[in-house]
Amino acid sequence: MHAHLRTARRLTGALAIALPALLAACTADRPTPTPPTVTADPVPAGADAARDELAALAAAALDRHLTAQYTLSTGDGPDRTVVVTSANDGTWRVDVPAWGLGGTVDVSLAATADGLFQCALPSAGRPEPPSCVRLGDPDDTVPRRLDPRVQHPFTDWLEVLTDQRAPLAVSPATPPAGVSGECYSVESTSASLNAPLDVGIYCYEQDGTPTLVRAALGTLKLAGPPGPAPATVPLAGPVVEGDPVGRAAPSPSDSASPTTL
Repeated sequence: MHAHLRTARRLTGALAIALPALLAACTADRPTPTPPTVTADPVPAGADAARDELAALAAAALDRHLTAQYTLSTGDGPDRTVVVTSANDGTWRVDVPAWGLGGTVDVSLAATADGLFQCALPSAGRPEPPSCVRLGDPDDTVPRRLDPRVQHPFTDWLEVLTDQRAPLAVSPATPPAGVSGECYSVESTSASLNAPLDVGIYCYEQDGTPTLVRAALGTLKLAGPPGPAPATVPLAGPVVEGDPVGRAAPSPSDSASPTTL
């Protein structure tokens, strides 16, 4: 009886010594889990380079002074010829045919040292001589109801394109047929309803000459080689007191003249 107890005690003691060693060996052989790898969202190849390239071209466009004609295609009527003048002193003028009073009056927007002006030009719905109305200071924004929008790619949108803080995503784009220069697709990365510019395609020559803009306003395409810039832009006519020309056509019951809103 005592011999059996001594044998049992020896077995128990041996197990007590061997078991921790066996558990340690199993634990050591078990592979250590590898923590999951966290990766950032991939950045499209060339996106930063495209943004820098477009900013450089837009900066050149800000310094590019010229007189040029652009074909405006909007899809809701015949093509029109927009005349853009960027003078050497920083003043500018953009003439837009068939915009006012339901497409019957040609208008001109101009920013000079004296202010921002809208001029009504002699046209189908307005046979009178040209005259201009002051809208505000040179850097003021054209009121939405008076804004033909085609002046923006040559004025304030260029400043947005040069601003690296603007919420834009830029990528290279293939130039449309017949368009020279480098083209870029511009998208907004902001959820704001007031985007700083129209998303679309913007194309420039290396000297900063805009050759194409395809956006919500339509398609503006350079119609021929630009001409030299004047020293300053002249207004289309004298400045008068009165209301600017709106876009909407007058109602049939409106007995006012075409030049009065």
